[in-house]
Parts: sequence; C-alpha cells; structure tokens
Amino acid sequence: MTEFAEIWSYLAQEPLLWLTATLAAYAVADAIFRAAGRRPLVNPVLIAVLLLALLLGATGTPYGTYFEGAQFVHFMLGPATVALALPLHANLARVRQSALPLLAALLAGSLTAIFTALGIGWALGLDQSTLLSLAPKSATAPVALGISENIGGSPTLTAVLVILTGIIGAITATPLLNLLRIRDWRARGFAVGVAAHGIGTARAFQVNETAGAFAGIGMGLNALLTAILVPLIVGGIF
Repeated sequence: MTEFAEIWSYLAQEPLLWLTATLAAYAVADAIFRAAGRRPLVNPVLIAVLLLALLLGATGTPYGTYFEGAQFVHFMLGPATVALALPLHANLARVRQSALPLLAALLAGSLTAIFTALGIGWALGLDQSTLLSLAPKSATAPVALGISENIGGSPTLTAVLVILTGIIGAITATPLLNLLRIRDWRARGFAVGVAAHGIGTARAFQVNETAGAFAGIGMGLNALLTAILVPLIVGGIF
C-alpha cells in the first residue's frame, strides 16, 4: 500500500493523468450506455461525472489539480461551439423555410429558461449571486460561463448548473416529446438544443440525424440570444 501511495503521488502530479482519466471515464460510460440499449436514463455524461467524482473522492484529489490536467477538454468546448455553424450551413434551406416558427420557438424557449430559473430561485430564497449564476444555465458552457462572469455570477456554479441542465434535458427530452406526440424531427431537435445545449444535442444526434442537426442550430442560436437577453433582463431586475 505504501508503494502504491508513492506511485499515485507521483502520477497525480502529471497533467496527462487527469486528461486520460476523463477520456477513460467517458469511454466506460459510453460502453455502459450502449450495453443498456441507449436508454435515456443511462446517460454517458452523468455516468462519467459520477465515475470521476468517485475517483477524486477516493484519491483525495482537489478539483483544481484535476482541472489543471483536464483543461484541454474545457478548451475544446470553444472550437466545438464554433463548429455548430456546420449543421446550420448544411440545413440552411430548411431553416429558411421554417424561419418564423424557429425564431418564435427560440425566443419563447430562451425567455422561459431565463425567467423560470430566476423565478424559481427567487421563490426558494436564493441570494443574488446564485440567481445571476442560474440565469444563463441553458446556454452552452463557454457562452454561459462568459455571461455569468460578466453579470457578476459565479462561473464555477454556472458550469455545474449548465451540466445538470444538459443531463436532465438529455434524459427527459425523448420520453417527454414522445408523450406529447411530437413527431417532427426538426421541432424535436430544435427544442432539445435550445433547452439542453450540447449534452441534449448529442442525445438528439443519437436518436435522429435531422433532430441532431436542428438541435445544433437551436443550441447555437440560443447561445447568441441568451448572451443578449440575460444582461438586459438581470440589469432591469437587480
């Protein structure tokens, strides 16, 4: 045990250890997800988070040490967000045909996400900093973190809320949309992208390619609109 502790102490100082651990956790989670028949409840992101949390807890590793090694994954969120222009370009003709419904759904979804987060948080007695951190939770992570920092929220708390929003959306979207009997893959995908950003978009691609493309469009447009609306709304409230 002493030798193991010494080896671990050495390895823990290597940045690549935590990047490798992150990728390995997701690979294991994805294998479990596939083995379960891609059921929404067996979400690979949720499983990977739990695996990493158990590893950090068991080894007594501070989050700062982990993030120092795994921050390359965080860096790649930026290019991944920019890449959302690809499904928008590929489906530009279809987007033009449905421009007005998409814009109406985008505005309704973005405003609902912001006001419900602030309203529920206020009803529960949360302080101002927490409310400001809640407001951009439905935008994709790089945008949400920037908004949170700009309006005086806590980017760290916002990151947690963004991930939780995406996981909950990815788990509940398919059963809920099936229950509502919404069959149009464009509508299904766009709704998931607006409400549950990248994690929801990944789930939409697993269900249907068209849904995934429109989820990417919804995610990108909601990030833009949220960056505009949140500062205006919180500036008028606080």
